[in-house]
This record gives sequence, C-alpha cells and structure tokens, in this order.
Amino acid sequence: MALISLQEISLAFGGPLVFDKLTLHVEFGQRVALLGRNGSGKSTLMKVITGQIEINSGEIISQKGTRVSYLPQEVPNDIQGTVFDVVFAGLGGRAKLLSDYHHVTHRLHSEHTPALMRELGRLQEELNHTDGWDLNNEVEDVLSQMKLDGESQFETLSSGQKRRALLAKALVIKPEILLLDEPTNHLDIDTINWLEGFLKSYPYTLFFVTHDRMFMTHIATHIIELDRGKTFSWSCDYQTFLERKQVALDIEEAQRSQFDRKLAEEEAWIRKGVKARRTRNEGRVKALERLREEKRAQRDLAGKVRMSVQESDISGRQVIKAMHLGFSYGDRCIVRDFSIQIMRGDKIGVIGANGSGKTTLLRILTGALPADKGTIKRGTNLEIAYYDQLREQLDDEKTIIENVVQGAGDTVMINGKPRHVIGYLQDFLFTPERARTPVKVLSGGERNRLFLARLFTKPSNFLIMDEPTNDLDLETQELLEELLMEYSGTVVLVSHDRAFLNNVVTSTIVLEGKGEIYSYPGGYDDWLAQRAAAAPQAKAQLTDAKPRDKAVQSAKPRKLSFAEQKELDNLPGKIQELEAEQEELCAVLEDAAVYKSNPEKIARSQIRVIAVMDELLKAYEHWEYLEGIKGQ
Repeated sequence: MALISLQEISLAFGGPLVFDKLTLHVEFGQRVALLGRNGSGKSTLMKVITGQIEINSGEIISQKGTRVSYLPQEVPNDIQGTVFDVVFAGLGGRAKLLSDYHHVTHRLHSEHTPALMRELGRLQEELNHTDGWDLNNEVEDVLSQMKLDGESQFETLSSGQKRRALLAKALVIKPEILLLDEPTNHLDIDTINWLEGFLKSYPYTLFFVTHDRMFMTHIATHIIELDRGKTFSWSCDYQTFLERKQVALDIEEAQRSQFDRKLAEEEAWIRKGVKARRTRNEGRVKALERLREEKRAQRDLAGKVRMSVQESDISGRQVIKAMHLGFSYGDRCIVRDFSIQIMRGDKIGVIGANGSGKTTLLRILTGALPADKGTIKRGTNLEIAYYDQLREQLDDEKTIIENVVQGAGDTVMINGKPRHVIGYLQDFLFTPERARTPVKVLSGGERNRLFLARLFTKPSNFLIMDEPTNDLDLETQELLEELLMEYSGTVVLVSHDRAFLNNVVTSTIVLEGKGEIYSYPGGYDDWLAQRAAAAPQAKAQLTDAKPRDKAVQSAKPRKLSFAEQKELDNLPGKIQELEAEQEELCAVLEDAAVYKSNPEKIARSQIRVIAVMDELLKAYEHWEYLEGIKGQ
C-alpha cells in the first residue's frame, strides 16, 4: 500500500488547471525525483501533499500516522533564535507538550493550585504516552548528525548552513516521507556531496524537486514528470528518461497530427452545400462535436526558450594576464600570490566553498575591485557582459519590459536589427501580459530568464557569469550549455552545477580557502581526478617560489650566471615556439569539421592548449625574473 495516494485531484488558481485529475502514488523506500518545467506546479504539488494547499476536487489518502516533513525551496526571512530552537520547533506537538510541562512546573513555584496540578498530571501522562521526555536528546542527535552548532544564531548563518539547519528541522521527527524542494540551491559543491551521501543512506521515502542533473542521477531511483497538469511515472535513470520521453513526445505528435487531419476532414464535410447539410448524418454531427470538445481540452506543451548570444568583434588574443595577485578583507586572505593567463576562447569554471571569494576573484579580474598586490593586464577590444549571482542589476519595482529596454522605447537591437521587446520576451517564455508585471512578483526561474534576456541584448566577447543555472529548468539549462559551448568569445563562470561545468568549461579554477587558488585542465570530474596529485605538487611549487622571491628582494645585486644567461637567451625562442603551437591548437579547436570527424583530436587539443598556456605563463614569469636580475 502507498504511503500517500493522490487520486484524480484537480486544482486551479483562477486560470488553467494546475492539476487536471492528477493521480500519484508514493511508495515506502522510493527516492523520487519530480521533474517539470518552471511554473508547472512542482512546489504546489509538494504543498498539497503536506496539506498547505487545499485541492478543488479529488481525494488524498495517506496511511494513518505517516509522518511527513517538507524543506521549502527558499529560506524564510522570519526565522530567528538559536539553531537548537529552530530544530526543536520541528518536533511540533511533542515540543509544545514539553514546553507546556516546563511552563506549568515553573508556575507551580508561585501558585500551587488544584487546577495546575491536574494540568501537570495530564501533561505528564501525554509525555509518557508520546515518549516526549527525551526530546532534547533527539535534537542533539540530529544536530550532531548534521554537524551543526546548536548555540549558533540562525540569522547569522550562511545560506548553505541555513539550508542544513532547516533540513535538520525536517528530519528531527524521523519522517517516513521527506519532501525536498531544490535542496541543492545555494549549496557549495562540498556540501552537495555531503548531502548526497546523507540522502543515499536515508532509510525512508524521499520525494524531491531538483534541477541538478548529477544530484538527480546519484539519488533518484524513480522519476515522476509533471506535465500539463498530469504526472507520468518513469522507473529508470535520467538519461534513459530523456530517451523514453522523446519517444513519447514523438508518438504524441503523430497522434495529434492524425487527430487534426480527422477534425479537418469532418469540418470540411459539415461545411458542404445545402443539400449535404439537409441529408447529413446526425451521428456524424455529434461525433464532430465530440472532436471539437476534445480539441478545446487539449493542452499544448509549454514553449521552449529561444535565446542567442550577440557577439561583438573579437577581442585581442590575450584577454587577461594576472601576475602574483593578492587580496584580503582585513586579516582574512582571499587571494594569495595567484597568477593566470586567460586567452581568447577560453571557457573557465570557478569553484569553491561558499564564502571562499569566488565573486571577489571575478571582480578583481574584471577591474571592478582593485587587488592589494600584483598586476593585471587586460587585452584589447574587450566587450564584457556580467551576469551577477544576486541579479542586482534588475529593478524590482519596474516591469519586465522596462528592465530589458532600459528607457530605450519598445524595441531592442538584436544582431544589428530592431526587434519589438514583446516578441523578444516571448522567446524567453514571457507572455505579453506577464511582460507588463513588476519584477518583484517573479519566481526564481522567471527572474533568471529575465536576466538572461537582458544580458543577451548587449553584444559581448567576454562573458562573466556567477551562478547562471540557479532556478533554471533542465531544458533551459541545456540550451544555455549549447550557447556557451558555441560562443566564440571567452567565458569565465562560477557554478556549483557539476554537470554544467563538465559540459561547458575547458579548465577549472579552484579556491581551496585561505587564499590558496589552483588551476586544473578540464571540468569538475577532471578536477576530481587530478586534485589528489596536483594540489600537493602545486603547493610544493608555491613553497619553492616564495623563498626565491624573498631572496631576490633581500639579496645584494648580482650578475646572471652563465647558465642563467643562456636560459635568458633561449627563452624568446621557446616562447615563440609555444605561441605558434598555441595558435595551431586554437585553429583546430575553431574548426567545426574537426569536431565532427575527429572528436579524439579535439579532446587532445583541449588538454594540450591548457598545458601550453601554463608553460607560457611560467616562461614569461621566468623571463621577468631573469630580466630583473640582469637589470640590477
């Protein structure tokens, strides 16, 4: 028997049905991923299961005594108190019983009345019946399991820690069904990995919404899709789901085409001349009415986002060259002795724990924030488009249209041609009515689509993107991936979406904390494979370099040795050879024919071009070092 069954439920909020006679069964021990486009009703369905929203019709049946907990998508703004208090509140009625017991006990010190004694006895009996005496221990056990400090004030925690505390609150009652709405939102990669490990060992039922493909692949044993008010169940992994879903859509399209042909034939028949109408078959007329009714009841698939990136003239070959950067907030070091060379066409991912300084590093590299130490040389003809994590460039009080046109009438310039803003916004799934609403009423996914719409009205050759996939549905994420892979300019992006990093970036910058920053070729999985060996080696190189730099500063002026002079003489030739190899590799990577005919060559070239960049950077550094000695 299912723990919870939703049987032919319907729900509407004054418009089209959100749920249209929807049926769903949640079984014990399942780990169910709920998929659907932004706005399809996934969060609403979870609130129906928890009883927060009443349905218009249908029936909800649950096993008696089934405990259900819900972790919402957004952290509420009104939660205050210690983490212990927040988690303790998750015990609900049992927590209130214990609180009332302590309150009555306290009152008995000052007013010893028969009524209070009877109330105390009642509370003692209920606590005995519900095993409510050890609630504090239960909370402490969950806090220990979740690695949380119960004495910390909830409002002072990071976004990730707040999510963890709310998860502890949901878990403290040991629910048979745990509902999670976007549980990885605002979590860094280490915390996501921890959460995956925790949920894999969870002994009860998980029912979760996520747009994180790797998280879903690792956790889900079952996929349920919410589409046009109904659910479709798939007992398979995500990749198999995509294949089967496409087959189902193809079949649906063929059936609709056949239906439309039949309806067109019957409509043509009914419109024949007067003689035909006089002798028409009444049964056929009634069948036509049924066809018309079925056509009116059909719900089309939600539209797909259509977006493109406007590219400006190409930038110079070298986009950014940063040498020995340093930056601190007071005593807290964010960047320590970091050097990098970014070339045209590079696609670089930036990862690190929340608060490690990823956004700060982006601002330093783009010139929005001056570094405390080091030098930055930016290339020529740069047209930078910046996508900020908090969407702070949006004005909540203005409409969607006003945020896109920014006072420039009712048109936007797209690839050199004017286009009406309403038509442009429809490509991003905003209806004309929705486009006239203020930004403050938008959902997270809608805000993200709006920001992309605004960003892509401006030509660029250098995209800086800070968490671009937050709140985007899977189809829009995959479209954005394709755009960035085809983009001929340079991309630097911060993301905690591991699949997105694997599919887009060619190298990864990792902020390890305490100012330590390292660069690795490839995406997230490549970093995992390399970090065990590469990080100690990089630290050793850094350790060797620092005494050398210090020695140069404190040593007396000296002449180059014979070997050093020979190195200096050979370096220009070596640099020239490396630059020539780099140009050849870039030509291979820019050749679309090679991608089709020889993907192995592309993979080898991607790895080699990053290695050549590193060799060039070291060669330039060593050249500057030797020239510095020579100039003393």
